[in-house]
Amino acid sequence: MSRIVLNPFGSFGDLHPYLAIAIELKRRGHQAVVATSEIYRAKVEAEGVEFAAVRPDLGELMGQEGFLKLLWDAKNGTKHLMRDYLLPKIAESYADLLPVCEGADLLLTHFAAYAGPVVAEVRKMRWMSMVLQPTVFFSKYDPPVLAPAMWARHLYGLGTWVMPAMMKVAELEMASWVQPLLELRERVGLARGMNPLTHGQFSPYGTLALFSHHFAEPQRDWPAHTETTGFVHYDKPGEGFGLSANTGELQRFLDAGPAPVVFTLGSSAVMMAERFFEESIAATKKLGVRAVMLAWKPDRLGAVDDSILITDYAPYSELLPRAAVTVHAGGIGTIGQALRAGKPMLVVPWAHDQPDNAERCRKLGVGRTVSREAYRAERVARELDRLLNDQSYADKAHAIAQKIASEDGLKTACDAIVSCALSGEP
Repeated sequence: MSRIVLNPFGSFGDLHPYLAIAIELKRRGHQAVVATSEIYRAKVEAEGVEFAAVRPDLGELMGQEGFLKLLWDAKNGTKHLMRDYLLPKIAESYADLLPVCEGADLLLTHFAAYAGPVVAEVRKMRWMSMVLQPTVFFSKYDPPVLAPAMWARHLYGLGTWVMPAMMKVAELEMASWVQPLLELRERVGLARGMNPLTHGQFSPYGTLALFSHHFAEPQRDWPAHTETTGFVHYDKPGEGFGLSANTGELQRFLDAGPAPVVFTLGSSAVMMAERFFEESIAATKKLGVRAVMLAWKPDRLGAVDDSILITDYAPYSELLPRAAVTVHAGGIGTIGQALRAGKPMLVVPWAHDQPDNAERCRKLGVGRTVSREAYRAERVARELDRLLNDQSYADKAHAIAQKIASEDGLKTACDAIVSCALSGEP
């Protein structure tokens, strides 16, 4: 039996693949420990998985509307997340994670959990980096659409030099952000190493890309020993969140008429929904279609007629296959479930990796995109009308779903993890 520590950070879309892996590792007889924000303790422990609290705790952001607005700023949200929230707390993250990893055989890191590689080096332990979205590879052969520099995608056709040049500029800007992490490395006796916000986050023992190669083809400049596993799915609401999804009510609504359009902003951007739901309601009225809306606080949207069901949560694996179209922000967890469901989608990227995820869906022909700024009822109605009536979107979505169904991301990931854990000393 191996002791394996999983250290994700972020929303449900970040937590869920790690929790699914932890559950499967436990089923195989290993000791899995999910080390993350305290707010997820009840959810993790309800699955019979060991939990360890590692700061920062996302729960502390609930109700901080001003800071949440910064974190979901369309252009600068990632900068605020890294510079103003995560990196200033790196010493706390390290102090919490270090004892959890004592005696562990393997650590599984996360792109936004920066203490992980430091702990692995100090403990001289094996570790694997886990990547949920292709954006973070910053490939020059498959350059991502970056939220802070959306204009740059128009330069990619000039050659493979564009992305490396952009990364050099970005690293100059990030030099001041990363000081708390560099100071921590110095304090614990480690060399400065590669930039920990870019190349330094990838493990020499291997990287698992937890998405389908049909979504993003592996590139020759990805980190060495990267394995693309396929998506890893999990979508139980869990304990401790006060989620009131009435599955009986939802089932009755789905059975009562034509397939609805589903509107969702995931588990994080939904707290900064702006006028997303109001414009969505107006768009459905223009088209005369039924809708399911997954809102953070449904009562804020007021009364609607019986063509619209508003609730705070529903398992995507059960809801999205019964949708006519899914409208969402493009978080990678939602992307995986929407592709698996095999239905067309309209992607409205809010920030972070979402613009790149949206562009990949557009290129696959499974959906269309509209910017956050342009999300207005009239435009949304036009986009939905095309998705509902142009059969090519449904056909391509169905074809991708069949390919994804042939993959077993959970098994592939766990096989690789166990193999690494059992490989012996670093």
